Amino acid sequence: MASGQAGFGMTEGFGPQQPGFHIGKHDSARDVPLTELQYGHLLNQGISFVTTPVTNGHFKSRVFKLVSDHLSLLDESGEAGTTTVTSSRAQPILPPLTPEDTGLFPSAAVNTYTAYISPWIDLCSTDPIIAGISRQVLNLELNYANFCGVRSIIIAGPSRDASKDGGNQGLAQYARAVQEALAIGSCLSFLIHMPMYREPAVGDQAQTLSSLKAQAAHGTQAKEIDLFGAWDSWHHVRTVCHYNLRLFVALKLPRVMPEKDLQNRWFAEPLHYLTVGPEVFQANKSGFPCFSKHHQEMIFCCMRLKAVPWLLLCDVGPDASQFKADSPSLLAQNRPMTDDDFPSLAQAHAPANVSQRTPTHRGNAHMAYLQWLESQQPPFAALESSTLTSFQDWLQSPLQPLSDNLESATYEVFEGDPVKYDRYEAAAVEALHEWKELGMPTSKKGVVVIAVAGSGRGPLVTRALKAAELTGVPVEVWALEKNPNAYVYLLRQNQTIWGGRVNVVKTDMRAWKGPVVSETAETGPVYGRVDILISELLGSFGDNELSPECLDGIQHVMAKPHGISIPSSYTAHLSPISTPKVHADILARSATEDTAFDTPWVVRLYALDFVCQRAPDHPRFQQAWEFSHPIPESSLDVVRARRSGGVVGGGGGSMAGAAGANDHNSRYCHLTFVCRTRGVIHGLAGYFESTLYESKLEDNEGEKIEISTHPERIDRKSKDMISWFPIFFPLQKPITFPADTELEVSMWRQTDDAKVWYEWLVEAWTWVGPSSRIKVASSDLCSSRKVACLM
Repeated sequence: MASGQAGFGMTEGFGPQQPGFHIGKHDSARDVPLTELQYGHLLNQGISFVTTPVTNGHFKSRVFKLVSDHLSLLDESGEAGTTTVTSSRAQPILPPLTPEDTGLFPSAAVNTYTAYISPWIDLCSTDPIIAGISRQVLNLELNYANFCGVRSIIIAGPSRDASKDGGNQGLAQYARAVQEALAIGSCLSFLIHMPMYREPAVGDQAQTLSSLKAQAAHGTQAKEIDLFGAWDSWHHVRTVCHYNLRLFVALKLPRVMPEKDLQNRWFAEPLHYLTVGPEVFQANKSGFPCFSKHHQEMIFCCMRLKAVPWLLLCDVGPDASQFKADSPSLLAQNRPMTDDDFPSLAQAHAPANVSQRTPTHRGNAHMAYLQWLESQQPPFAALESSTLTSFQDWLQSPLQPLSDNLESATYEVFEGDPVKYDRYEAAAVEALHEWKELGMPTSKKGVVVIAVAGSGRGPLVTRALKAAELTGVPVEVWALEKNPNAYVYLLRQNQTIWGGRVNVVKTDMRAWKGPVVSETAETGPVYGRVDILISELLGSFGDNELSPECLDGIQHVMAKPHGISIPSSYTAHLSPISTPKVHADILARSATEDTAFDTPWVVRLYALDFVCQRAPDHPRFQQAWEFSHPIPESSLDVVRARRSGGVVGGGGGSMAGAAGANDHNSRYCHLTFVCRTRGVIHGLAGYFESTLYESKLEDNEGEKIEISTHPERIDRKSKDMISWFPIFFPLQKPITFPADTELEVSMWRQTDDAKVWYEWLVEAWTWVGPSSRIKVASSDLCSSRKVACLM
């Protein structure tokens, strides 16, 4: 999976590419849709989309009067403060809309609008009258917006977070209202407008229906800001809504950016808009608006997402309110265009240069800054091609290489990663060089016998031949492949590329008896041994595509005691993660796929949050287990004995109905991760590292040629390698945990001699004293046995 051959590279001839900004405009004071003239003015200023109110001030006045009259009636009857259960009066019913209540009507442009539900409703109110009317307004407005042709709806986020002042009750009502709205607007996308965190309020607060209550103030202002409070509220809402794929976040950027842990938490969420208010802009030395360095970094990071969030300017940027129906034509405000406004042919064909790109000043300082900021983004790297970006957080079923025959296109994708094959070639070169330097005996006189097990279309065979040429060591190469279609391709490669220097064998590597040394009619073939065995059987978790079982099955052909296996060892690594997008996708699949939550998915995890922190003896990524090759002969002897039943008790293994011949490849680990901040985990991310070859020369003994997908070590060991995406072990029920929690992960690699599968369990523990702790959450025991990898 890489550039070049497999089509993963950047498009040539177009110069450096960068993410593009889609900028929108929201005016909270406007209560009527834009006119065509006003909309055109904003488009000319560089705005791509706008929001629109659904109803106007006339409707707001009607609703406020309705609620005020009803509250007054309750006061007069002495029923103020009662609930709908104890009150004898029914809640007021909202009358239908009239033409005087809205300026939004079906038109050619309306489906480009994003409707903003009236922000003066209070779905979080603990007063049943206000909460009920707010829900009615929400449903009425989204129904009418849907009728007019609007496709996206923004709802103001909860007015408060969970607290002792009724926050839990308010959040529950808010979440229930959104869940109902999703059912009513079944074709609409919903955006919850959430702050990144609750900054201290400045200035007058917006008037809402709750302002009609004398006790409108909600508790006292907290002395300390709870950074994760707003995220908690969003998490509560989307959990109640079952991670609906039509539910997104419009994230309000704060004036002061918070710590990285909170930024990473929001980065993992389904961001659709990043909203920017006037308070976010700062004045530079020249007095022009700009963002802080921290704001720029977050925006640049979010622009790398597959679903690029759009920027929404709120009450800042170009103003369309001055353009009335009788305003002069927009075209008349600019001079006529001439030939000087267009580049010459020579200029048009000149290569693109990012440093020379100058944004067009469109008459608004904020827009001019954003256009400049867009040009300052780092160009896409080689690993950020459009093809690779399309794999972000996209679920892929793990391969079944032993039971399935792969297609040519799949092999071609694997072959497109030059980093992997460069590392394999380096390992082969070092092994041959040291074989020559140490004067080790060969299994066939005069040549080193190399076998490539699972050759596919032959890239490792090519690299083995090249390594022999570079070292000047004569070799005899055998290419083994069970796929009958790939076997035909290998034969052709041997004719056209390798010059007949390779012995191609169609066989399952575990059934191969070794290279044929001689053959007579009387005695039949005589089999020899292999000096260097090369394979690329590794999966995203190292052993998940049965590399241990395959290499065990072919080990008997390796020369003793000097036989070399490339790779010689590999380790699996785990880390708990929060990945709402992937969880939502699996949840949606589970409606039709019974095994959706049982499958260890291969995913290019991108929009994720590593919830744990580095702590003494508890790193963020921890090793689960290790496999080494070749395994001791004593282990092979036990395998043979168990298969033949030649052990005490008949050779019954640990798994029911199995001989236990593969039990030596079972594994178990118990890992503890430390989480400083509260959060949620949706599963476990799996990675691997492999030592292809470890030097035996005294001068550089212990030096290793390695490959790795470990996020903290990949750049050091195999930078830009993309042959393997991480593996994801999902939890059917996400685990929400408090701050200062320890997550304990138990994982098993299980086998019954016919297949291999994984089982995993996650528990959350929190300390309640210096030496005592309690379990606050636990997952079910998850198992991939139903989708086990067949041996």
